[in-house]
Amino acid sequence: MNIESNLKKQIITSLDKTTYRNFPMVPKVVFGPGCFSQLGDILLPMRKNSEAPFIFLVDDFFENREFVSRIPLMLNDEIIFISAEEEPKTEQVDALVTQIREKYDEMPSGVIGIGGGTLLDLAKAVAILLNNKGSAKDYQGWDLVHRPSIYHVGVPTISGTGAEVSRTTVLLGPDKKLGINSDYTTYDQVLLDPDLAKTVPKEQWFYTGMDCFIHCVESLTGTYLNAFSQSYGEKAMELCKEVFLDDISDSDSREKLMMASWHGGMSIAYSQVGIAHAMSYGLSYLLGVKHGLGNCLVFRHLGEFYPEGVAIFDQMMQKHGIQLPQGICADLSQDDFDMMINVSLGLEPLWENALGENWKEIITPARLQTMYQKI
Repeated sequence: MNIESNLKKQIITSLDKTTYRNFPMVPKVVFGPGCFSQLGDILLPMRKNSEAPFIFLVDDFFENREFVSRIPLMLNDEIIFISAEEEPKTEQVDALVTQIREKYDEMPSGVIGIGGGTLLDLAKAVAILLNNKGSAKDYQGWDLVHRPSIYHVGVPTISGTGAEVSRTTVLLGPDKKLGINSDYTTYDQVLLDPDLAKTVPKEQWFYTGMDCFIHCVESLTGTYLNAFSQSYGEKAMELCKEVFLDDISDSDSREKLMMASWHGGMSIAYSQVGIAHAMSYGLSYLLGVKHGLGNCLVFRHLGEFYPEGVAIFDQMMQKHGIQLPQGICADLSQDDFDMMINVSLGLEPLWENALGENWKEIITPARLQTMYQKI
């Protein structure tokens, strides 16, 4: 398996020379309560001309709220409100790109994503496709993008997904759920303002925060683990435990979870996630289960693989009074199970990270169906 499709092969030896993957990081980041007010100043020098707008993709949760008046619009800039009720789709990306191209004669100065993982992933994908031909589905995979994205900025309003720092944008395509994993996906600028997370509902706060926690568990126990990933993963895990197990103030909780999300996203740059994410992708593809909730639905049944992590997860659920939905897979047909299994098993690097090179001997389609049937 080549280096594009197997992130474990981080080191390749050729002619006695060792080469390491040169992963990108977000080059500029501002952190601090209230820092969203600086967005206008940050964007101003990046404006190409008066005809090249900034496109703001904003969670429609904020529509008709006071927050919208704080978005620094100038000239012909545009806000496009987008629902985060469903996971981002390749066809949705294509539609947005077409809409922008048809409306403006000039290439936009940039794309700004404001919201949770759905909006952050959409903004990254739109920025890529505005400067690359074809459909978003053509770029689902590893290192398939060959032209840089246009300037793009991420402003998370909820913490946990790590989408603000990762080199992937996860999309539901016509036949799979898979990220556009490329060096051009990563944001050019991120604003981390903990105050923007004040309005997050409790259940959503928990589910999205658990995405970060599960990132850490899967990265730190995986076969791909290395010192780079471990250093970020351990810090993210420490912060998650403070946020979800200790009694700290709301302001401290928002700040610490925002940094846990950052470190959790970085922990998989040189590593990978594992079983919970692989199975969650299947749930999302077939049933539209949102990513954070899907991870939680799966993870509670993975004590065989992640005993310590699941025990801590149970403590966190109990402390915050979280009741997960039951019977999600109770009425599925065999065709439904087959579809979820195919999507999940197609994420080979995740399974190899979790179980090693012989993972196919451990997780058969029949065993995976039994695991899904518990959810």
